[in-house]
Amino acid sequence: MAMEATLLSFPSHSLTQTKTKTQTQTHFLSNPPPFLSSKPKRPSKLSIRSAISRNKKEATVETVKTQLDDCQLLAAIKYKGFTVKQFQDLRRSLPETTTLVVAKNTLVYKAIEGTPWEALKPCMTGMNAWLFVHSEEIPAALKPYRDFQKEKKLEENDFSGAVFEGKFYAPGDFKTLENMPTRAEIYAKMLGSIKNPASSLVGTIQAPARELVMVLQAYVKKLEEEGGGGGQ
Repeated sequence: MAMEATLLSFPSHSLTQTKTKTQTQTHFLSNPPPFLSSKPKRPSKLSIRSAISRNKKEATVETVKTQLDDCQLLAAIKYKGFTVKQFQDLRRSLPETTTLVVAKNTLVYKAIEGTPWEALKPCMTGMNAWLFVHSEEIPAALKPYRDFQKEKKLEENDFSGAVFEGKFYAPGDFKTLENMPTRAEIYAKMLGSIKNPASSLVGTIQAPARELVMVLQAYVKKLEEEGGGGGQ
């Protein structure tokens, strides 16, 4: 009986070690370490949003650069308070040679940095929409916004500035751009300046000829009168 009691008794520390090993093994199987996990690690929502935002920014910069090709004038318009419908109405009123782009100042500046359009830097404040004019008819390109501004009573949403031929035009200088002669008017003035001296020259040459004709006509008339008088 004493022997049986000895054989059936186990040290308490052995049982504790066995139980601890079992618990450790169970925990290991239910929570394997990362290097043994078979499930792929999913990217966080934050990293996905950051990637999308970065792609959108790059696309915006490329859009601006594309619009700068063959661009004659680039103007900034304050658009704070514009509604979606107002933007739609404005876009419909613009000529085909003019494009309106809404973009952050930082992205536009990134696109124009190091180019002649960098003169537009003073406009890089506030909320701006960007008007790209791909025509030499500058007044005709600016007029639709002026009409829209008056119609919608958006006096505060004025031009922030513009760059034309590498020169910056502040809001107070826009009358110069809006009153700029068209190509047809410039050609007409050039032709006029060429024709005027020619007309003066012709007039100078023709004036003595007219006087000579008048003298001759008067002389002939006098002869006719004298001849008629002598016959009576």
